[in-house]
Amino acid sequence: MVCAVLIIVVLLQHGKSADIAATFGGVGSQTAFGPRGTATLLSRVTTWCAVIFMITSMTLTFTNSKAHPASIMQGEKDTKPASAPTPAPPPAKK
Repeated sequence: MVCAVLIIVVLLQHGKSADIAATFGGVGSQTAFGPRGTATLLSRVTTWCAVIFMITSMTLTFTNSKAHPASIMQGEKDTKPASAPTPAPPPAKK
């Protein structure tokens, strides 16, 4: 849910210095990311969604690693046949 809201909120925001002239160093771009104005509602929602997303992601990672600390290959049988021929050694150089 948080990821979907975060995607929607980011896509709804208007980019700063989005002009084509600002891309090539035009008059409108004074700083790298545009002038810093007051935080809008969308930017605050974006910040909180990003924080909640990171916290839930880390919580899920730690919870899952404690529940399943072993390797995913543990308990799998060896797929190589027991009587597999060994490759012939390279010929001796003279």
